[in-house]
Amino acid sequence: MVFISQVSIWIIPLFIMFVLLVATWKKVPSYELFVEGGKEGVKMAFSLLPFLVGMIVAIAIFRSSGALDAIIGMISPILLFFGVPPEIVPLALVKPISGSAALGVTTELIATHGPDSFIGRLASTMQGSTDTTLYILTVYFGAVGIRKMGYALKVGLLADIIGIIAAIVIVTLVFG
Repeated sequence: MVFISQVSIWIIPLFIMFVLLVATWKKVPSYELFVEGGKEGVKMAFSLLPFLVGMIVAIAIFRSSGALDAIIGMISPILLFFGVPPEIVPLALVKPISGSAALGVTTELIATHGPDSFIGRLASTMQGSTDTTLYILTVYFGAVGIRKMGYALKVGLLADIIGIIAAIVIVTLVFG
């Protein structure tokens, strides 16, 4: 355990030193390239800003409009029939949109129901089993100028659905 802690402390500084030594050995202007990369990073951040603002506004509208509560109300009987707690639906719906919002929902579920409860374990497992598909598509595809993302959206959302179902099945089997 101590070995792993020491490796995790030293791996990044050693990697940076290795890169700098190789750059110096090959006579690459590492500082100038670092500054140039920083300029590109700032340009990229400014180009991503509209996409991020749009995503944040969409999440706020979705949560405050009552649409989330309406969806939960409609599908609760079906979920209860299959033994899935309806409290988990906000996490399942928000996770593909925003990791921060999903983390907030997970924190709220764990604070309400406890970390060792079925809902707490399910929320934690779902948090790790799904991804922020719409965020990834919006930010990364938008950054490189890809406009046709239909197939990536379908596959990403399918992977999220499979992750949600797998989390429910595994947590039910392991923690029942």
